[in-house]
Amino acid sequence: MSSPGASRYRGPRGRDLALRLLGFAALVVIAMLFVGPFVWQVIVSLSSLADVDRVANLGVPPSLHPQNYTRVFETINFAGYLYNSVFVAAFVTFLQVVTSAMAAFAFSRLQWPGRDKVFLLYLATMMVPGVVLMVPNFAVIVSLGLFNSYAGLIIPAAFSAYGTFLLRQFMLTIPSSLDEAALIDGASQARVFLDVVMPLTRPGLIVLTIFTFLGNYNSFFWPLILVKDDHLRTLPIGLLSFDSTYGSDTPALMAASLMAMIPPTILFIALQRYLVKGIQLGAVKG
Repeated sequence: MSSPGASRYRGPRGRDLALRLLGFAALVVIAMLFVGPFVWQVIVSLSSLADVDRVANLGVPPSLHPQNYTRVFETINFAGYLYNSVFVAAFVTFLQVVTSAMAAFAFSRLQWPGRDKVFLLYLATMMVPGVVLMVPNFAVIVSLGLFNSYAGLIIPAAFSAYGTFLLRQFMLTIPSSLDEAALIDGASQARVFLDVVMPLTRPGLIVLTIFTFLGNYNSFFWPLILVKDDHLRTLPIGLLSFDSTYGSDTPALMAASLMAMIPPTILFIALQRYLVKGIQLGAVKG
């Protein structure tokens, strides 16, 4: 004779509980896969160079060396590289958001001959790999006298077909009756853009801000070929100093990489509540 407690877990309720436990276990495994490399990086950053092999074999270092973090500032110009990365990424983000918003407004709210065809041509540039455009972009920057300068790092990245496409999708969800009402009240197109469309496109602007900042903050190849002076190098290029012909200073490199994660992490935490909402709204055309 079965007990009342055993019968409680029979039937659909028992299956639901089992599925929930299975789902929870799967989430724990996935979380460990994502967190594991980060934990390994933290452990290596606190290890000595002689103990790196032990940590690589999933061991624990016999002693901790927090001085690796101070050694980063003694070995390279970390503060200068960090400033360059944040400055360039922030400036590019601002310019790209402004130019993409203006282009998206023209492609979504204004009526002019050949608008859709021009947009398709504009969108076709997204199909061209960035590496293919690297040489002509470099030649143009050199001919303009912007080689080895902040302007050379910023200007080529200030325009984005992807950003225009993303914001255009957001602006298409805004009812055109709002534009008409504002124009009837005497507002100009510039006023409609600034006071009507832009506030309603805020989630898309925030999504583009996050993507653009992260992409340019981690940019490697373009700063590598454009910048020659040490004081103009960005952080990804500066971290190459830990890898030389005499070997790699892995603990210091891991410590510097962890500190380099601070600015994008702060940005993501500050704007994360808008990220999912913005992506969802951008995928739906009203």
